[in-house]
Amino acid sequence: MKKTATISRRSILQGAGATLALPWLESLALATDTSSQQGPPLRMAFLYVPNGMHMPDWTPAKMGKDFALPPTLQPLAPFRSQLTVLSGLTLNGARALGDGGGDHARSVAAFLTGAHPKKTDGVDIHNGVSVDQVAAAKIRTQTRLASLELGIERSAQAGRCDSGYSCVYTSNMSWRSATSPVAKETNPAAVFDRLFGSAQGQSVAEAAHRSRYRKSILDLVSADAKQLRGRLSGPDRQKLDEYLYAVRDVERRVAATPEKRHAHTRQLGFARPSGTPRDFAEHVRLMFDLICLALQANSTHVITFMYTNAGSNRSYPQIGVPEGHHHLSHHGNDPAKQAKISKINHYHVSLFAYLVKKLHSVTEAGGTLLDNCMLMYGSGISDGNRHNHDNLPIILLGRGRGTIDSGRHLRYPRNTPLTNLYVSMLQRMQTPVSQFGDSNGRLTDLG
Repeated sequence: MKKTATISRRSILQGAGATLALPWLESLALATDTSSQQGPPLRMAFLYVPNGMHMPDWTPAKMGKDFALPPTLQPLAPFRSQLTVLSGLTLNGARALGDGGGDHARSVAAFLTGAHPKKTDGVDIHNGVSVDQVAAAKIRTQTRLASLELGIERSAQAGRCDSGYSCVYTSNMSWRSATSPVAKETNPAAVFDRLFGSAQGQSVAEAAHRSRYRKSILDLVSADAKQLRGRLSGPDRQKLDEYLYAVRDVERRVAATPEKRHAHTRQLGFARPSGTPRDFAEHVRLMFDLICLALQANSTHVITFMYTNAGSNRSYPQIGVPEGHHHLSHHGNDPAKQAKISKINHYHVSLFAYLVKKLHSVTEAGGTLLDNCMLMYGSGISDGNRHNHDNLPIILLGRGRGTIDSGRHLRYPRNTPLTNLYVSMLQRMQTPVSQFGDSNGRLTDLG
């Protein structure tokens, strides 16, 4: 009988009040029954951007491998061979289907579920289970965290946000059940604690001791790390050192952010850093560093990330766009407004390229961490002015552990469900399904 994969004692470093998951190391894999045969695990992540795209600057002109990168996707040029552009996919659940306005709310609620959310701003919300949670439920025994839900703007649990739709729909894209959204974490310090706190949770006394003496997570696991290094090959020792350096770097940046006193820290007489940068780009990059560490250490294999909530009217003066994003998306074919939308789209992709570069820099089994990932990036709206949900802006980064023939632009027939992509991704994630949401098959030509 095939053994069920579980988290091994040797896949983590432990110390007083701390647990540090390890990256994939060949030296450790060779000491197990199955890891050396299977190699590094496959990971998946879903990244959402609001308000659609300026599609002329997003969509490549040619199909297949011989396509030129359009302006919006230029930041991904160094990783062109890992990029798959998917045109023609449709999110039918985000359409009105008789419910009138509310395209922004539906574009998020349906994005990972493929469902048509019930139009309500009360407690009787109803949507569907999201693709990330289907995968997380299947492979949860393999990692400390079944999944990780992240973002820059907080999730809402109530309120009226979009034409009669609850704010729950506009700010949550991960759903554990039809009535239970999974709120995202926006505080990098809280994410760091989830990734590197003790398996049982750090006690108040342990937290006080660590803060009082300014102890790093690495200080707490140093003895275990030293013992492990003696068992590793030269390349694995270097990989471990690089990983520990990355953890220390993120820890320092989290600690350098403004402090916020919590109830239990006031009682102990010390302040805990909130870890939320005021600068948007630094906030995103710090979250992406944490995503990289989480995937590298196999703390989880499933992650979702929202740049902002649906219909966000955030302005971007740092790139010369002082107007609100949502306001600009209703451009009325004004070339000046369209140019600014394109500028925002390019900015978001440039931040995404930061994550891609980080993943590409991590070596795994003769390849890179990016090779063993499927990163889906896109929006549940195509043109923000039309609020249409067909021909969506969707891309994949990564080779899916060799199962994706990347470096291509693929165009699918009109009204091909976006959920067909999710069936293809789930089948690669040890989650064999034949149907998900409104899917009518899978994207057989991915690889």
